[in-house]
Amino acid sequence: MDRDDEQLLRRRVYGTDHDHPGPLPHRDYAELVGGPLDGLLLDITGWTADEIQTGVALMTELGQFGAGGRALYDPRPGDPSHWDWGGDSP
Repeated sequence: MDRDDEQLLRRRVYGTDHDHPGPLPHRDYAELVGGPLDGLLLDITGWTADEIQTGVALMTELGQFGAGGRALYDPRPGDPSHWDWGGDSP
């Protein structure tokens, strides 16, 4: 396992159980960049190209709209392993 793999395995994955927060081997992840979920990993294993291109609205209590709000993330052009924050939504 190289240094990049070791760093990835120490990261927390969005939506996982706090008792088992890290990424799993043989899964595909995108890093969330900016906004309330900055630094978390999003498990995109099995997502189609269209689903990835569409981006996501992830539930979070940490955004501008508090409980029930969503943080909007889209894949970075040319670098689908990083998804950039585009704002918050109620």
